Amino acid sequence: MTAENNPVLNIAIFLAFVLVTLVIVFRASRNNRSAADYYAAGRSFTGPQNGIAISGDYLSAASFLGICGAIAVNGYDGFLYSIGFLVAWLVALLLVAELMRNTGKFTMADVLSFRLKQGPVRTAAAVTTLVVCFFYLLAQMAGAGGLVALLLGLNGPVAIGIVIAVVGVLMILYVLIGGMKGTTWVQIVKACLLVGGAAIMTVWVLAVNGFDFSALLQKAAETFGASQKAADAGLDGAALLAPGLQYGANPLDFVSLALALVLGTAGLPHVLMRFYTVPSAKEARRSVVWAIWIIGAFYLFTLVLGYGAAALVGPDAILAAPGGVNSAAPLLALQLGGPVLLGIISAVAFATILAVVAGLTITAATSLAHDIYASVIKKGKPEPGREVKVARWTVVGIGILAIIGGIAAQGQNVAFLVALAFAVAASANLPTILFSLFWRRFTTRGAVWSMVGGLASALILIIFSPAVSGGPTPMIPGVDFHWFPLSNPGIVSIPVGFLLGIIGTLSGPSKEDRRVAAEMEVRSMTGHGAEKASDH
Repeated sequence: MTAENNPVLNIAIFLAFVLVTLVIVFRASRNNRSAADYYAAGRSFTGPQNGIAISGDYLSAASFLGICGAIAVNGYDGFLYSIGFLVAWLVALLLVAELMRNTGKFTMADVLSFRLKQGPVRTAAAVTTLVVCFFYLLAQMAGAGGLVALLLGLNGPVAIGIVIAVVGVLMILYVLIGGMKGTTWVQIVKACLLVGGAAIMTVWVLAVNGFDFSALLQKAAETFGASQKAADAGLDGAALLAPGLQYGANPLDFVSLALALVLGTAGLPHVLMRFYTVPSAKEARRSVVWAIWIIGAFYLFTLVLGYGAAALVGPDAILAAPGGVNSAAPLLALQLGGPVLLGIISAVAFATILAVVAGLTITAATSLAHDIYASVIKKGKPEPGREVKVARWTVVGIGILAIIGGIAAQGQNVAFLVALAFAVAASANLPTILFSLFWRRFTTRGAVWSMVGGLASALILIIFSPAVSGGPTPMIPGVDFHWFPLSNPGIVSIPVGFLLGIIGTLSGPSKEDRRVAAEMEVRSMTGHGAEKASDH
């Protein structure tokens, strides 16, 4: 691959994307005057615009490179990831999107503290938000470093570290200057590039196979059957088309991962924040419907691209490339369109990382500035303009931490970081959100127990799981202190989060104001009073 790869062309295309998006961010920043402008883009985006931005926020480098590679190497089992990520949006649409937009102002904690005690609930919500954002951010930054060797022809920890630092500085610039409005436009541009690039490659792969998907599957099965990977595993080509190749040994692991993916999305703070950038609950609902269509189409593209890579490149060549499994989509691009298409796909991959880390950064900064500084420390009465200044300083701090963390995580197995982010969101955030919205009896103690217990159980189980030590690709090789048998804690930690919320509520007196609970129920269901609460 490296003989035909053209790093100069890849960098040129990437720089063109950076320049265009920086211009967009500068133009968007002109109207950033209030907290609502900086955190929620002045609630000026339409449902379709926000739906495209949500898909840009959600479709990370793992979605594009990771799932294509998983399908190319593991077949149908890899596609199960796509199904989990997509089905999750039905939970967000039916249970969360409209109600969150009606009840909150800027963050998830606004909803959780609506009828509960501000201090403990906001603090716990901010902690879970920061943990989810940090692990997600770390995985994206480390992923950026891992792609460097493959896409830009650079090698060595110093070169990769420099690229991670460049990504971090760009992320800080986007969020510092543009706020949520600039970040949203970057995500819209990135989503159009990603879905457009995937669509072109999908049509190209189908055209090469006479637009016969069955013929593509047959060719992929034949290539897989002739590969060394299949021979080592004692499999034939049919294994690529049947479920059970990857999870046959421990199907509980897949159930646990699926639970985390399906339930975690509705609790991801950077996704929930997007519901506040639209002017009404109706537009929030429309934005989720748009996101489902775009993300659904994209994951269908990954099915064709994954099997296309298996057929045209082969699993052995993919695994032997510098990026390993993640190299399937770029190798397929090189096979189809040479260095130019590879350069475009390279730029799209980096654009994907930039857009996702920008969304995560502004979410973490908003949580610290709005939930901790303005609402807890200043008791809801910060000095004019001070809250946004704190948010901007927080962006710089988070950016520096992300750069250091990304450099430190070079060469590590970062897949478990993303899984952990989803597991924490599903274990700590979702139970508290659903109880707050649908259970009048729910108390502050129940909320804190649910968030802290869900977070702690997810973290403890992942630390003592095969993903960290003792597994096939552990984060810490050479040692084995795992006692939890599954790589993802979701099947245990999610019920723990729900159970602790129930026990915490029922074990103590109900001191919450039932009238406020009733008001929250009416507002969440009807939107009455939501517009007044949105003003800042």
